[in-house]
Amino acid sequence: MKNLTKNLVQYTGVTMLILIIQLSACKKFLDEKSDARLVVPSTQQDLQALLDDYLRMNYTDIASVELSADDYYYTSTDWNALAVEPKALHVWQPENIYLPGANDWANPYKAIFVSNTVLEHIDKVEQQPLAEWNSIKGQAFYHRAKSYTVLLNAFAPAYHSATAATDLGLPIRATTNFNEPSARPPLAQNYETVIQDLATAIPLLPTRPVHVMRPSKPAAYGLLARTLLFMQRYSEALKYADSALAISNQLLDFNTLNANATWPIAMFNVEVLMENRFSNTALANSRAKIDSNLQRSYALNDLRRTVFFKNNNNGTYGFKGSYEGGSAFFSGIATDELYLIKAECLARNNDVAAAMETLNKLLIKRWKTALFVPLTAANSNEALDIILQERRKELLLRGLRWPDVKRLNKEGRNIGMTRRLNNLLYALPPNDPRFAIEIPGDIIQLTGMQQNPR
Repeated sequence: MKNLTKNLVQYTGVTMLILIIQLSACKKFLDEKSDARLVVPSTQQDLQALLDDYLRMNYTDIASVELSADDYYYTSTDWNALAVEPKALHVWQPENIYLPGANDWANPYKAIFVSNTVLEHIDKVEQQPLAEWNSIKGQAFYHRAKSYTVLLNAFAPAYHSATAATDLGLPIRATTNFNEPSARPPLAQNYETVIQDLATAIPLLPTRPVHVMRPSKPAAYGLLARTLLFMQRYSEALKYADSALAISNQLLDFNTLNANATWPIAMFNVEVLMENRFSNTALANSRAKIDSNLQRSYALNDLRRTVFFKNNNNGTYGFKGSYEGGSAFFSGIATDELYLIKAECLARNNDVAAAMETLNKLLIKRWKTALFVPLTAANSNEALDIILQERRKELLLRGLRWPDVKRLNKEGRNIGMTRRLNNLLYALPPNDPRFAIEIPGDIIQLTGMQQNPR
């Protein structure tokens, strides 16, 4: 870990130079510069440096999906004090959400650009040592796929096989060419691109990464399982969740944590397979209050009740259970999510006993020692209801509640959201078009793409 951190610092200058050159996209300038070879990526080390840019590649997940979701609420006073974007997102404003410039649309596409830069240069550098060359290539495919999933969760409708061929997707960038027009392909094409990128990445990636800031086989299996779950391809999602867990299946025992700590859960803990994060000051636990019904749903002997929540001593609670060991929010791949994916898919495949056994393997690590009574279900529907409730309780503030509501509404669960602020009621009905967040207006103006329906 120390060596990787040192390398990240050393590579910052190289990374910035390479990005500046790439972003200039000016061939004539490069041709005229006699020392262009010093800044154009020409070695494995150069390409790895690009991918090791933590702020560009790991910190590009977006807060919009959490600012829009329903695991927390604001008082009117706190909401009135928010900046323009989080304030608009929280009440599902139909348009004019984002200010021009840097925003939640831009950051994942920057990571896609870096990934494409690496993929355009990987065949031009020395292949030895081959394992490292393969890893770099696999990492680029992984990062590109992950960034697309982040964008799809926010700015596209939920995947539904009956409409995916006609639903509006998001621009697919396979090169660094800025002159390619931006267009919206069918949503199905976006998801197939993600699947193909991950399928390409998996055989190239190492089973054990140098550090979880870099992608690995289990991380790619996990992201593929998540993607297939969102596509309702449950047997395949089960297969890849199992593949990831076959490599790494460790779970944190919450009995070993200090629930009184400001941030009880350490960054890079044993459950983390791939590190990604997002942050927004609007989600600080001094402002964002956990939904009271959700907080009360944790049993008294469920350690998440104290590990996850800070008692504000005024009848409200803030969230302190991030896998980042601080105020940022974890949004990467972790084993707890994979147990939940596996359990859900087993329940949907009518294997109730295995579904509940899988869920209980997770929950026994979340309850006080010797006080957990394994959960049971009489049938697959009951099992699924229990698992989905536990999924919400476990994966709090990881950027997954918003896409979960979208996908579950496609099967008729009719989950709506409401806010009451300044004596006004705001409502987001199930399957409302606003579940696909507005694409920033400056992007629409620049590209001429069709805006999401309102």
